[in-house]
Amino acid sequence: MAHSDFRTPRVFVATPLDGASLSFDRDQSNYLLNVLRLKDGDDVLVFDGRNGEWRGRIGLAGRRSAELVDLRPSRPQPPAPDLLYLFAPLKHARLDYMVQKAVEMGVGRMRPVLTQHTQASRVNIERMRANVIEAAEQCGVLHVPAVEDEEKLDRVLSRFERDEPLRRLIFCDEGEETTNPLATLSSLPRGPLAILIGPEGGFSEDERRTLRALPFVTTIPLGPRILRADTAAVAALAVIQATLGDW
Repeated sequence: MAHSDFRTPRVFVATPLDGASLSFDRDQSNYLLNVLRLKDGDDVLVFDGRNGEWRGRIGLAGRRSAELVDLRPSRPQPPAPDLLYLFAPLKHARLDYMVQKAVEMGVGRMRPVLTQHTQASRVNIERMRANVIEAAEQCGVLHVPAVEDEEKLDRVLSRFERDEPLRRLIFCDEGEETTNPLATLSSLPRGPLAILIGPEGGFSEDERRTLRALPFVTTIPLGPRILRADTAAVAALAVIQATLGDW
């Protein structure tokens, strides 16, 4: 597997990459020329989330505009990870952190889920998408996870079995009687997975009963300690990826 070059500036572009030259938008040009102070001929890596990573050289199209010329493939596009990340949104910086870590740890799609105890009343989807791109740029990730619109938990569950018939939903329950998730996870067959992380106030008793009664749900604990929601998200992704994922 080709490794990412972390010394060369790396930029996500919305334009599909096909080997032709490309022009950066105003914000990207400002970042490359005025923040990073790149010069004509300096190398830059670009990726679009679909066609791998490409390397090119800065070409100046004006005092404030940059383009990339002499594009050549750098790394091929790997298969997209098939892990659906469902989570109750948090506030501000903690949500930013949780989204960034999810990208780093191999999530394929993510969707905010509104529960009875969700404290964040509004979800800034565009901010989440910007955090996804930033994390992918910084960590050499080639797949850019899709950020789907928020949805209430009952609606997610009501159509989960219809829309995701082969996918198992792993419910991280702070009220689980055991403390070790490994035995439960190790017994699951390989296949597409979703993971559900609750809000800062935890799931309500009604939500817990509903989730536990569903045939496509597997309940796991996250150890004997009380974890903040953003910490629980990272812990859950780590143990699931290590047991059933691509680690």
